[in-house]
Amino acid sequence: MDTQARPYPLRLTGELAPTLSRGLWLVKWLLAIPHYFVLVFLWLAFSLVSVIAFFAILFTGRYPVGLFTFNVGVLRWTWRVGFYSYSALGTDQYPPFTLKDVSDYPARLEVDYPTSLSRGLVLVKWWLLALPHYLIIGVFTGAAFGGYDQVSHGEAWLYGSGLIGLLVLIAGIVLLFADRYPRGLFDFALGMNRWVFRVAAYAGLMTDVYPPFRLDLGGTEPALVPEPDESPSTPTPVVS
Repeated sequence: MDTQARPYPLRLTGELAPTLSRGLWLVKWLLAIPHYFVLVFLWLAFSLVSVIAFFAILFTGRYPVGLFTFNVGVLRWTWRVGFYSYSALGTDQYPPFTLKDVSDYPARLEVDYPTSLSRGLVLVKWWLLALPHYLIIGVFTGAAFGGYDQVSHGEAWLYGSGLIGLLVLIAGIVLLFADRYPRGLFDFALGMNRWVFRVAAYAGLMTDVYPPFRLDLGGTEPALVPEPDESPSTPTPVVS
């Protein structure tokens, strides 16, 4: 089936603030430290929950709803912090400390709950099938470059900002001196972030829908429509 016939089960959006502080982005690394501290533990929990979900899917074909809701919350929290800080610099509004969806925050993330998942696919999708995507998002996030530097120079992750970090840095410099955020850079950064989170959801066993190899640019998801011969169906529940 054409991957453009349906929206992806993970939806990531971000609304660029009409005005941004010229210099606040220089200290957002400091302001976001409480969130970084919490996210360390949330991602440890995410990994543990994913292991439990792995066995649940393997034996039952279902992802336990409570575990799914928690992991969606971790992705959502991560995206809000990234949007505020150095994955986008899209807002100066401080992220809330919650796993729940916050409708009035400019960065949002939702994932459709899968009614069933393949028992066999769960064995290979997170490491083998997702490998091509890992190579691509390694370029986006800098993970691949950081790993290379760690092996050859022993300086782990010091140079691993990636393409997202580079574009956001350029946007920050333009903002500092010209008091504006180039819209093209924002749209491109959002497209790369959307790709990264789609892969995270797939590798986290939250969907069997393979992530598309495309950049969906901009702060909103692409306006995709159902195939002409597809009959209307009951909407899939969204975990909030």
